Amino acid sequence: MNQSVHRLTSDELVRLIRQVFRVTEQDRELAILVDLPDERSPDTGSWRVRREIAAGWAEELATQQDRTGLTVGLYLYRNVGLNNADLPRLAHLHQGTALPRSASALDPDLALPFSDLFRRSAIIIAPTQFSATAPLKLAAREHGFRAATMPGFSPAMVPALRLDYIEINRRVMLMKELLDGAELATLRFLVEGAERRLDLDLRKRLAHASGGLFPERGTAGNLPSGETYIVPYEGEKDPSRSAGRLPVQLGDEVVTYVIEQNRAVRVEGSGETARREAERLAAEPAYGNLAELGFGLLADFGLEPIGEILLDEKLGLHIAFGRSDHFGGQVGAKDFSRPEAVVHIDRVFLPATQPRVRVASVDLVYPDGNQLPVIRDDRYVVDFGQR
Repeated sequence: MNQSVHRLTSDELVRLIRQVFRVTEQDRELAILVDLPDERSPDTGSWRVRREIAAGWAEELATQQDRTGLTVGLYLYRNVGLNNADLPRLAHLHQGTALPRSASALDPDLALPFSDLFRRSAIIIAPTQFSATAPLKLAAREHGFRAATMPGFSPAMVPALRLDYIEINRRVMLMKELLDGAELATLRFLVEGAERRLDLDLRKRLAHASGGLFPERGTAGNLPSGETYIVPYEGEKDPSRSAGRLPVQLGDEVVTYVIEQNRAVRVEGSGETARREAERLAAEPAYGNLAELGFGLLADFGLEPIGEILLDEKLGLHIAFGRSDHFGGQVGAKDFSRPEAVVHIDRVFLPATQPRVRVASVDLVYPDGNQLPVIRDDRYVVDFGQR
């Protein structure tokens, strides 16, 4: 395939920055964040490519300052080893051309506290190995920057950056309206003909729209984007009504989580994966929290899953376990045994990603008893109107 398909031109990169962040005259600095491998988290080919992409964007945008109005800094930091764990204390400004191959080569003379970086940056882009979405969402609220997080970004995702995010945002906002009024989501799954049902309590919650646009200070989210998501009610005032059985295909094995009051309390299955998941729940009960019900909408724009959660979750239904405080929920780093154990893990329900688990139906239930069909046989049946 022509390599230009997987590379943004200067014009495309400038247009993306302008559209996504709606850059104003008050915006001065754009920071691009990259995490580096270390002895605990060894390098990979895809990680190396991602760092090269980030460095290329920084270099290209530095030549386009007259068009964006932004100075650009590339900042490196030691990886945190887990998705959505807290960031380290220090970041390091990159100078020169060649990127360090590992965190051990970071120059301490170029270090600055992340808090200082947050205060000076108007816009942050984070194409990292380990997701920085949770800590950047929380930091954005405190410091007022806007951020696009891109964990696991790869060249195969470049076409998703060329989509019409104005239209995507319109659909995402419509889905938010539908979720905001609902008090329950009823999901039916089929595992080789056997039904599993899960009810998710949506009371006392509002949905979040992630349409790939971040024009307002204090906001952060994924790019590529195109999803609406909501944290099921976690029972902070009265017991959550989330209950049922959630099947997830992990490798070749289907594991079923038994859900009570919005928590996975045990695992059904006789295989090795089920045994490991049961041990994980016992060791980290907060991992069993149902942290997100998400509806990705990009499949209707012709995209297909590529094996990276950043894009794949934007294509259809997904449910996440673990940390929820970055989405307005109640479960955060304090609820895990140690910082290294903090996770937010999405499970994406698409025929290509979980062929043994099919989404028979998803319905939203409203306080007056009315029900709205959202998904039937793995496909959206919501009328999104004209594109």
